[in-house]
Amino acid sequence: MMPQPTTGVLLVNLGTPDTPTRSAVYRYLKQFLLDPRVIDYPWLPRNLLVRGIIAPFRSGSSSRLYQRLWTENGSPLKFYGERLAAGLQQALGETYAVELGMRYQNPSVESAVDRLMQRQVQRIVVLPLFPQYASATTGSVHEEVMRILKQKQVIPELVLVNSYYDYDPMIRLFAANARQFQLDSYDHVIFSYHGLPQRQLRKADAFNHCLQASGCCQCITPANQFCYSAQCHATTAAIVAQLELPEGSYTTTFQSRLGPEKWAQPYTSEVLDGLAANGAKRVLVFSPAFVADCLETLVEIGYEYQHRFEEKGGEKVDLVPSLNDHPEWIQAVKTLVLRYAK
Repeated sequence: MMPQPTTGVLLVNLGTPDTPTRSAVYRYLKQFLLDPRVIDYPWLPRNLLVRGIIAPFRSGSSSRLYQRLWTENGSPLKFYGERLAAGLQQALGETYAVELGMRYQNPSVESAVDRLMQRQVQRIVVLPLFPQYASATTGSVHEEVMRILKQKQVIPELVLVNSYYDYDPMIRLFAANARQFQLDSYDHVIFSYHGLPQRQLRKADAFNHCLQASGCCQCITPANQFCYSAQCHATTAAIVAQLELPEGSYTTTFQSRLGPEKWAQPYTSEVLDGLAANGAKRVLVFSPAFVADCLETLVEIGYEYQHRFEEKGGEKVDLVPSLNDHPEWIQAVKTLVLRYAK
């Protein structure tokens, strides 16, 4: 008789359209961008903007990008998530039940929570697959899990993982992936993180610290310990220390901005332009906000930034692979889960 699992593990990533068709991408964009933690406008302007402008007009161009991304296994984000969940289940054993949920679209967080509850687990460890905390990602996942559980008569013990931006096994694996490349053959190294509006950075600041001084994100302090930008810089510093990159040979940047307002800076696209203008030919790019390759890594960096760099006079943008379903990443996630479960 199989032992009853006592601990549920809920892995959550952002999400992906079910297919690369325009209608599926429209559904995904609408659900994603209507989340008030993602576009933090009041209800009416948010709905007018998303339903009336962004989703209808971006779904066509975005579907073409997803078609470029799609593989025979479907979306890499979902495929690698499933492989990670299966590998983690095997590594943890029968006293754990592992489920994958997507914050937007399928498999939904609610369906994953329901499957864990059906297994009668005593506790649930919620591990968002975002190393750095942001309200729009980790915060949204935590809120969704609590929304689902508050409808239950019985709520199991709940452990919410906040961030793991400097988690040593993860840092070492990112560095090991970079060592597949001849590091000294590159003119510059970029650490490109998903962007966030400066407005949201300020909203997360309870101590009047954010963007008040040059370099305010360069080190973690009690005042900025939950700052997304500061955590991104800390991830960069940890990987740089592993690789012993010299000062001035790398830059932390932010990609994927949307709309005219100011986002976290510097922007990856503008840094690439500047490097090309100064004669750089080869650039190596990390994307350590993502533990699985996705649209933002394989298409935005690997394809769009490559073409942009060439147009500006550069030659090659190489992307350091994400962690995906690497056996060492599965073991690293196991160790992280055990830390929180016990």
